[in-house]
Amino acid sequence: MNARSCLAIVLAAGEGTRMRSARPKVLHALAGRSLLAHVLAAIAEADVTATAVVVGPGQEAVAAEARRVLPQAECFVQRERRGTAHAVLEARAAIERRPDDILVVYGDTPLIRAATLRRLRAPLAAGAAVAVLAFRPTDPAGYGRLIIGNGELVAIREEADASAVERAVGLCNGGIMALAGVHALAILERIGDCNRKREFYLTDAVGIARGMKLEAVTVEVEEDDVRGINSKSQLAEAEAVAQERLRQAALAAGVTLVAPQTVFLSADTKFGRDVVVEPYVVFGEKVTVEDGAVIRSFSHITGAVVGKGASVGPFARLRPGTRLGEGARIGNFVEVKEAVIEAGAKANHLSYIGDASVGANANVGAGTITCNYDGRDKYRTAIGAEAFIGSNSALIAPVEIGEGAYIGSGSVITQNVPAHALALARGRQVIKEGWAKRLRALKSLGKKKAHPHG
Repeated sequence: MNARSCLAIVLAAGEGTRMRSARPKVLHALAGRSLLAHVLAAIAEADVTATAVVVGPGQEAVAAEARRVLPQAECFVQRERRGTAHAVLEARAAIERRPDDILVVYGDTPLIRAATLRRLRAPLAAGAAVAVLAFRPTDPAGYGRLIIGNGELVAIREEADASAVERAVGLCNGGIMALAGVHALAILERIGDCNRKREFYLTDAVGIARGMKLEAVTVEVEEDDVRGINSKSQLAEAEAVAQERLRQAALAAGVTLVAPQTVFLSADTKFGRDVVVEPYVVFGEKVTVEDGAVIRSFSHITGAVVGKGASVGPFARLRPGTRLGEGARIGNFVEVKEAVIEAGAKANHLSYIGDASVGANANVGAGTITCNYDGRDKYRTAIGAEAFIGSNSALIAPVEIGEGAYIGSGSVITQNVPAHALALARGRQVIKEGWAKRLRALKSLGKKKAHPHG
């Protein structure tokens, strides 16, 4: 734990214009979590003691997301878009509390890691006034260049303002910066708008710090750590990086991913020991898979807990509110929603179980559905332990099937069934001998509309 206090200022005022979306850019999703939530999660893990989020006017949804992820976060509004330094100073009230360190992070850099933020803070503890994340892209076009003189960081030059010699520099500005709290306001207040856009650039902090005889340094990182999102294409590229990180973390933790590149995870997916995930599985948000469970191919799981030794799929869908007990089995083309499937219970194929509880070791036959919705309200179905639901049955909620009860195949159950009883709810079978033979004979005579009578 870092003993130094730290304020993180997250600049999240960007709109979704280049994303071709009405949604604010930082609320777009990556690995099941908003871009902003990724940044705030990294901040929370990096020993930050206070967080300020700067949003644009009318961006209440962004502020709400910040408070959802970090309830203690303060939100400030940048009403005029006058540059990054101007945005940072909107959080002046937080800066004036004089934290030891100040981190300036962008809400659209979701791949930033807590370890990287800790590295960025380290030079401040050693006496630097400014520390900047640096990286070496394959193509530096469009990035600000870090100008090094006598082995020290002298300035950050925006490409539009750079000379031809400066544009040839390969070391680029990652955007994320750390400022010593004792010098931060003095540096920020000296930043002017003497540039082509007439904006207040945070990048000028380096030159100003040097002019004040203060030290400015770089911390070099991988490009992915500072990858910003400005388009759907860049969002897709970042998704690929995030997924690869998540897969590698799962493999390192002992999860068997049979075909890792075909499995898609969420940032909060949790796995126990000896879990096996077959190809083409998608994990949405809030999924926990406990020890020894098997997730078979082409399954989609969101908001569910898969118990120890349980089996899911292939071609299964678990929706939010699903809890599978130890050894439970959910088979092919089965959908489960807001339901508890107790230990050893099984629904092996072609069923819908919604708003229900299924007792231990119960069997739900093929084609069974819980009819939980009447067009306005939802109702629950309770199936007792050891109950047997015959194939192609419809259970009209609210209804209870007692422990050990049997439901005959093809039944439509509208009333509670006592424990250990047999319930049949279908029309009586009628057989008419020779009916089919007579029908074929009439058709052969060309009497298409005639029908034999029993």
